[in-house]
Amino acid sequence: MKPRPPWSRIFYWLGLIAFLGGALDPLEGACVILAGSVLLLASARLPHGNLRHPRRWALVSALIATGTAAMLVLSAAGGFGGNTGRSWAWGILILPYPAGWLLGLGMLVAHALARPPRRGR
Repeated sequence: MKPRPPWSRIFYWLGLIAFLGGALDPLEGACVILAGSVLLLASARLPHGNLRHPRRWALVSALIATGTAAMLVLSAAGGFGGNTGRSWAWGILILPYPAGWLLGLGMLVAHALARPPRRGR
């Protein structure tokens, strides 16, 4: 009988690479960052997952999805500011994207700094 692949670990590493790698170009990599946050959410939801707090990862994914959708819609509409006829205040709609990324980054740092639980002697 074949052992089952550790999906939570696979999702964790793929999500981590996408979440951090997409930040190399945050505007073009927004969809990559979104995919990474969804994979990290899946890793947190699976049993024996590396990450904890799936509700927080759901919040991170929702924030990134909202900001990315706003960025794509505004981009399709021609942007904001300058000669577009839309004020710079429309940029507020994009703020959930960096807020979600920073929240996710903080959670990853906290996860990396957490001590593993002690095992019984």
